[in-house]
Amino acid sequence: MTSHSTNRSAKTIVLTGVSRGLGQAMLEGFIAQGHRLFGCATDEGAIAQLQKTYGDPHQFAVVDLADDGQVQRWSQQVLQEIQGPNILINNAGVINEPAPVWEMSAPEFDRVIDVNIKGVANVLRHFVPAMIRQEGGIIVNFSSTWGRSTSPEVAPYCASKWAIEGLTRSLSQELPRHLAAVALNPGVINTDMLQICFGSSANNYTTPKAWARSAVPFILNLTPQDNGKAATVPG
Repeated sequence: MTSHSTNRSAKTIVLTGVSRGLGQAMLEGFIAQGHRLFGCATDEGAIAQLQKTYGDPHQFAVVDLADDGQVQRWSQQVLQEIQGPNILINNAGVINEPAPVWEMSAPEFDRVIDVNIKGVANVLRHFVPAMIRQEGGIIVNFSSTWGRSTSPEVAPYCASKWAIEGLTRSLSQELPRHLAAVALNPGVINTDMLQICFGSSANNYTTPKAWARSAVPFILNLTPQDNGKAATVPG
């Protein structure tokens, strides 16, 4: 059970996709440094375990980001507790099973777009107004190496992350002063997602926990001057 932090520089962080991979690694890193987390994922068991492990003042919810109504209800719960997040991190994402785009079923293609693009838009829709009202905050939308390059058989994922780059740049031009939107390429990390694409060779890449040692301070040090940047976590 984690108690309320006495860290005066503690930030309130809203983070999607907390149940595994990069999200879980970031969550652990942020909480260890005394920051307050509001997280979501679709895995009910994982969310229950996170709530049991960390407890108040951190809160975790089961949310399908592709469902705008669910995101709205989650945001209302969070914003009853806080004025607005200091950092909003759109980390959650899914990838398609590798295949040529013409062989991909419509439901599989749709799921990638619905989570990776529409899900981000849903989160922005329901949290950014509170950040504007509090006149401050950093928005981090997770992109990918495949948001700035391409590979075969991952066309839906590439399309979604290229979209995040454009969405974030446009968002950065819409935000008032004291806010920033940053598209963040995490780099290539050995996650479940990478295992789908790379198979056993994914084991040659850094682990999420090791990655988070660079990523967590990097994100915490972003400022309004970084608005509009296409950033990459230092390797």
